[in-house]
Amino acid sequence: MLFSVFMLALHSVQRNMLRSFLTILGIVIGVSAVITMVTLGNGATQAIKTQISSLGTNLLMVRPGQRGFGGGGGGVPQFTEADAAAIAAQIGGVAAVAPQGNANVTVVANGRNWASGVTGSTNEWFNTGNWRLASGRLFGTDEQTAGAAVCIIGETVRRELYGGTVGQSGLGEQLRIKQFSCDVVGILIAKGQGGMGDQDDVVVVPLHTLQRRVTGSRKVSTLLVSMEDGADSVPLKASLRQLLRERRKLAENDDDNFNIFDTQQLAETLSSTTQVLTTLLGAVAAVSLLVGGIGIMNIMLVSVTERTREIGLRLAVGALESEVLLQFLIEAVVLSALGGLIGIVIATAASYGLSSVMAVPYRFDPFINLLSLVFSAAIGMVFGYFPAIRAAQMDPIEALRHE
Repeated sequence: MLFSVFMLALHSVQRNMLRSFLTILGIVIGVSAVITMVTLGNGATQAIKTQISSLGTNLLMVRPGQRGFGGGGGGVPQFTEADAAAIAAQIGGVAAVAPQGNANVTVVANGRNWASGVTGSTNEWFNTGNWRLASGRLFGTDEQTAGAAVCIIGETVRRELYGGTVGQSGLGEQLRIKQFSCDVVGILIAKGQGGMGDQDDVVVVPLHTLQRRVTGSRKVSTLLVSMEDGADSVPLKASLRQLLRERRKLAENDDDNFNIFDTQQLAETLSSTTQVLTTLLGAVAAVSLLVGGIGIMNIMLVSVTERTREIGLRLAVGALESEVLLQFLIEAVVLSALGGLIGIVIATAASYGLSSVMAVPYRFDPFINLLSLVFSAAIGMVFGYFPAIRAAQMDPIEALRHE
């Protein structure tokens, strides 16, 4: 009996294809919108996590000033190499500490020039930021101590100044920074875009080289502190804060004149914010599912009116009310489930295309697809129940008299 009723429902849908399609259009739009929003939101969350993690594993960035990550502020004392050495020696759970200085300059090589950022640090800088070499070597101990004219460049700088094979051309060449030339001893593996722009647009020199030949100051603008795997960041940050307050001779009532920026916390905060927005957009898109359900109920009521004589004839020859109820209920579920399937196909294509345009990873979520299909079928059942019960409760004699 169920199979016969199901076939009757399919025949009814097939008999009025255009009307059936217009009926399920709201369901199609609703399902496709919900799945697309959730898929793109999940992709954006993953992209944020990837970009933040590319800054470094379990990384703390310590900067002078009281204005959050931007740091700075007039009259605020900078850090020194001694601060970095003290952190490495006195704070437990620290894997690496790198003092870092920065300057924006124009670098020249091979008859080309490029505006880039020059970073001065030690070899620990590569460990804190998870940097790996595509070719070449790191700085030697003597080169770091003496402030030798050597540098390691990122892929963007290499491409713009030297061109040629990725990670190879430029090695061993000369690169001029301001008024001095340095030897390119290494090429970094490309990381791509990060939380603060193009991570590969960088020239790394020994810290003493930057201080003596570029900035003319022995101060350090940033301390990069990489925590060991499994280290608890809360007590570590508390110990780090206390140590820096002591070294900067701050009284008990004085505010910190530095800030500690935890990349892991940033990733969690941004991810949770993105997930909330994704949920909100998905909920807004789900409203169209209710609109689609109302459309199904409207068309099913029209269908019941059009088929009054058919319903009366079925009841007159012995069909049970439950069978008539089931027939119209299945018609509504078939319509809404069909709309859900079409919506899933459209959402998959739209999500894949928009992911490429927005440069976020495409993450297929089987749960949200299955949930959307089940929910669309449930919409058909809920909104199709009233027309179905109306058809089942018809008086056969009155239905047969219907013109």
